[in-house]
Amino acid sequence: MEFAAYGGLFLTALGAATILPMQSEAVLVGLLLTGDYPVFWLIAAASLGNVLGSLVNWCLGRGIERFSGQRWFPVGAKALDRAKHWYGRYGRWSLLASWLPIVGDPITVVAGILREPLPTFLLLVTFAKVGRYLVLAAATTGLS
Repeated sequence: MEFAAYGGLFLTALGAATILPMQSEAVLVGLLLTGDYPVFWLIAAASLGNVLGSLVNWCLGRGIERFSGQRWFPVGAKALDRAKHWYGRYGRWSLLASWLPIVGDPITVVAGILREPLPTFLLLVTFAKVGRYLVLAAATTGLS
């Protein structure tokens, strides 16, 4: 049962960090509310999955731009240019917003397209994702 809970949370968090419409926060809160699992391990599982999902986005970004001229490419040239401009304006610090719904995932893809160094990417994304789960856990369980 424990493996299923942690594994399910990990997979949900991984999927939620990609373009899949998943909500890891709801799964985390549900598991926290049961009181059956240590908060540390729940945050660790969610954070690891979410950071790895963002790493998938970064890797996609590293190789996807070569397809931007294709008809099936999901983002138009204007939208891609806007995203590059936005990332260029705010730089790597925009990765601190990678936890945000809707805009967070594209930020991690653009970071890959613009060749953000992997160590910097992982440091900032990990800080953002773990921070979000810590705040959520504190709000749910009353941790201080």
